[in-house]
Amino acid sequence: MNTQLLFDFAVKKEDNTIHITREFEAEQELVWRAWTTAELLDQWWAPLPYQNRTKSLEFKEGGTWLYSMISPEGQVHWCRFDYEKIVAGKSYTGLDAFCDEAGNIDTSFDRMHWQNVFSSVSGKTTVYITVTVDTLETLEKIMQMGFKEGFTMGLDQLETLLKTLKK
Repeated sequence: MNTQLLFDFAVKKEDNTIHITREFEAEQELVWRAWTTAELLDQWWAPLPYQNRTKSLEFKEGGTWLYSMISPEGQVHWCRFDYEKIVAGKSYTGLDAFCDEAGNIDTSFDRMHWQNVFSSVSGKTTVYITVTVDTLETLEKIMQMGFKEGFTMGLDQLETLLKTLKK
C-alpha cells in the first residue's frame, strides 16, 4: 500500500456506523468502473485467499448485485447488494445482505446500508464509504467477523488492480 495515499477507518458505536476514507492514485472514472462493473469487482472485492464471483449485476436504481465469496476449500458465501440511489460517476447507496444462491436474504443477520461517494483532485480519487447497521450488536458482530481486515485487504487489492488498468 502506498503510504502517501489517504486511508482512514473509524468505527462510531454511538450511531452504528463505519466510516472509511480511501484515496487511490487513479482517475475517478476508472475507480468508479472498478466499483460498479462485475469484471472488475470480481478482481478485488473478496479478501485473499477468497475469490469473488458475480452471478448477476444490474447497476441501476432498483438493481441488484448477486455475488459469492469462495474460500480456497470451496465454501461459498452468497451476498446480495440492492442499489437504491445512483448519481452516475459520483455516488451510490444500497443495502448489502447475506443470502442464498437465489438471492433470498438471510434474515438472521441485519442488512448493512452502504453509501459510497467518489471525489477527485489532481488525478487522485477518494472514496468516502459509510456503512450503517441497525444495532450495536450487529456492528460488533461485523467487526468480530474481520470486516476491517478483510475490507482493507480488498481495498489494497483494488489499489494494485488500478495500477495495472492505468498502463
